[in-house]
Amino acid sequence: MKVDWQPGCDIAALKMRAVMLKGIRQFFDARNVLEVETPLLSNAAGTDPHITPFKTSFDHPLSTDCLALYLNSSPEFSMKRLLAAGSGSIFQICKAFRNGEAGRFHNPEFSILEWYRVDFDLQQLVDEVEKLIAQLAPAVLKQPTIQQNYSEAFQQATGVDPLTASIDDFINCADKNGYSEAVTVCGEDYSLWLDFLFSHLVQPSLGKEGLCFIVGFPACQASLSRLNKADPRTAERVELFINGVELGNGFFELSDADEQKQRFTAEAQERALKGLPQLPIDQRLLAALESGLPNCSGIAIGLDRLLMLIQGEESIDKVMSFSVDRA
Repeated sequence: MKVDWQPGCDIAALKMRAVMLKGIRQFFDARNVLEVETPLLSNAAGTDPHITPFKTSFDHPLSTDCLALYLNSSPEFSMKRLLAAGSGSIFQICKAFRNGEAGRFHNPEFSILEWYRVDFDLQQLVDEVEKLIAQLAPAVLKQPTIQQNYSEAFQQATGVDPLTASIDDFINCADKNGYSEAVTVCGEDYSLWLDFLFSHLVQPSLGKEGLCFIVGFPACQASLSRLNKADPRTAERVELFINGVELGNGFFELSDADEQKQRFTAEAQERALKGLPQLPIDQRLLAALESGLPNCSGIAIGLDRLLMLIQGEESIDKVMSFSVDRA
């Protein structure tokens, strides 16, 4: 049997990746942002019911017990522990892992850039993201940057107000647009309905030939961000799109340990209702938040997707040396 051992991308893509990584480091070095490295393995995983982590075990030479470990879906928890310890602004380029994800824009192992800026509000972070992308991918940005509120973008595309709509409103919208199967997928899950309609009806038109920042997500999708004090129905969260592709997800970071614990607990309950495996809550992160997380904003950007756009490719496996099918 002939074995296909060749990489999935050409050598030009490998060279462009090296140029991109060098440019990222130069960008943050000029701003005195410290590069850090944190473990890929952790004894706790995020409790997000929409993410399935890889689980493994450590055969400790000094113990008869195997220690359960998880491959990180993001370095966020470890980086926040560094922030709480007084690191100042930091960035990291690393691998992240998510089980059950593969396709044009997904690979179970992928590369991300994640950074946190102390004393930055969300708008300052957005401005910095724009400068970084403009430096790394100027040829991709053919139109001016757009910043739009989530509710406005959602209503324009669907005719439904995401902050006040009922499940019936979502069902009617899905039926009208030919997605009657969404009822089976989303059921009575409000947040899942928002995700479905946003990804199918809103996202495809975002960032055509330019950057698009969507801000002010509904509070039920706050994730690890703070709620907006002026309008607690919304969260201080931002997502970045180019040509309909999501590149990044950022927050004005939640620093309240009690609220974070409540969110983790709610996610654990949702996992139980959906019959998903229970995952340990990261007690070290909660302890770090209790000790004091500085005011900061942070974001993670998918580097494989960014390189795909720079190279003009239609799939991330064309810019990865070995995707999961070739690993």
